[in-house]
Amino acid sequence: MKVLHLLKSEPDETARKIMEIHKAENEVKVIDLTKGDFSYESIIEDIFSYDKVISW
Repeated sequence: MKVLHLLKSEPDETARKIMEIHKAENEVKVIDLTKGDFSYESIIEDIFSYDKVISW
């Protein structure tokens, strides 16, 4: 399964644990929206191409 994590702020301990569990079993991509080094077009493409999208 492909899982996309969108970070709106620094993840807390629970979020970090969940992301690590997902990474062990799935294809995972993490996009940190606070850094600004992304394009909105690529995020939209990712949202539609990943099986799950989780926003933190």
